[in-house]
Amino acid sequence: MSTIKDVAKEASVSVATVSRVLNNNGYVNEDTRKKVLKAIEKLDYKPNAVARSLFKKQSKTIALIVPDIKNPFFPEIARAIEDVLNNNDYTLILCNSDEHEDKEKKYFDVMKQKYVDGVIIVTSTLTPKYIEKNNIPIVSLDRPIHNSIPSVAVNNYEGAKEAVQYLKAIGCKKIAHVRGPVSVINADERYKGYLSEVSNEPWFNEEFIINGNYNVLETAKATMVLLSKHRDIDGIFAGNDYMALGVLKAATQMGIRIPQDLSLIGFDGIQLCELTSPEITTMAQPIYELGESAAKLLLDMIEGKAVNPAQQEFKVSLKIGQSTKVLR
Repeated sequence: MSTIKDVAKEASVSVATVSRVLNNNGYVNEDTRKKVLKAIEKLDYKPNAVARSLFKKQSKTIALIVPDIKNPFFPEIARAIEDVLNNNDYTLILCNSDEHEDKEKKYFDVMKQKYVDGVIIVTSTLTPKYIEKNNIPIVSLDRPIHNSIPSVAVNNYEGAKEAVQYLKAIGCKKIAHVRGPVSVINADERYKGYLSEVSNEPWFNEEFIINGNYNVLETAKATMVLLSKHRDIDGIFAGNDYMALGVLKAATQMGIRIPQDLSLIGFDGIQLCELTSPEITTMAQPIYELGESAAKLLLDMIEGKAVNPAQQEFKVSLKIGQSTKVLR
């Protein structure tokens, strides 16, 4: 493999001159530049990315920290981020944290050592104070952390309200909610949206709220317990589509027909919802646009541009599948 010294020798120039051409930094006359570029092409020279990152203290890499790569929502959003980064000659590093604080802190330590240029974080584990002290450009995605940290998210509260309103509109009389982890802001907002629509209903029972922790298997088990105890529940709003899959599994195992006996609506709009039988009705986030916006926002921060607005909020939209009764 050719080295920078080989290029310098081929072009009959110094290593410093080759370096100036590679980094587009400092004066090099046009004839010399052409000689260097011709030598680079002839020798198929590839600059050492590690050495360049050490010298420039930047690596043209972005890290994405997600809580659970098994949830299809995160690969879909990662695809959008990667598309934007590829178009801007950046590389994406994917980090799965499992919502473990120590694991996330370890990732941040590695990022500083590798001169990662910025981070998109989709977890709620670390405190804003810890995140800010790392002095790395950061954008929070899906789960706003603090108003001091730029974020891209959706209107979770209003979206949850709309989901429950739709279940009411199709005739559901007793509606349960599978919520996500406590203190995760989007889970809390969706839970509050559900409560705002049902807390004053005469049929409301706090036992209708179960925690699926954004986990499909936990949700399936909790749903079986819920539906065994409360057979008259005829509607469920799941706090995300991954948990909606767990509800679907539980209902199938119990012989409960969806949507004839139980209407089900999720939240996210992942592609997998279109492949289930029945297809799952969901409050769809504009997943690609969210990832795209977060990536562009972070690149602007890295380049020192003003980011306005720093907190971006998108709307969700009802996507009707086959898991809810037909609105009459």
